[in-house]
Amino acid sequence: MTLKELLREYKLKCNVTNDYIAEKVGVNKSTVSRWLKNDMKVMKPEVIENLSYLLGVDVEAVVRDTDKYNKPILGTAKAGYGLLADENIEGYEDVSKSDFYKGDYFLRVTGDSMTGAKIHDNDLIYVKQCHDVPNGTIAVVLIEREEVTIKRIIKKDHLLILEAANPSVPSRYFTDEEIETLPVQIVGKVLYSRSDFY
Repeated sequence: MTLKELLREYKLKCNVTNDYIAEKVGVNKSTVSRWLKNDMKVMKPEVIENLSYLLGVDVEAVVRDTDKYNKPILGTAKAGYGLLADENIEGYEDVSKSDFYKGDYFLRVTGDSMTGAKIHDNDLIYVKQCHDVPNGTIAVVLIEREEVTIKRIIKKDHLLILEAANPSVPSRYFTDEEIETLPVQIVGKVLYSRSDFY
């Protein structure tokens, strides 16, 4: 995570201003504004120490690792049905420089309906935010603005079919009317999944 991201998260979580951070760290407000724009200059040791204490992280290590790329993990999505959407950032996952520009965020998978597509319970899926995908694509779908699911998208005969990759899980069918009224929205394309091996 970059210093810019750490500061933004801290401001959001603690509901504080640039002035507050500047006062606590011992710099002026414009310095904090520069940090939030990723405009880094040499930091004095006491500033690094104060900022580390305020943010609860080793700021020197963060500044040293500015060449690292990562994307947020935005809670969980169900490879199944019935899980509520949860967009709380649970952490960050490192990605390559090329992948950084291809996708937008990760979701943690719960359930086993996509095991046939090599997406397993507790995997992280990397998602490109979008509102439509080609037929046959695995996507993240928001149903009734609350339920998030991962399924293969099949479009035919005025139907949107959310198809599981596990024969024990039935597909779901939505008419054009249901897509509009519920609504059923494609919110992202799944680029790949990562498994944690312990």
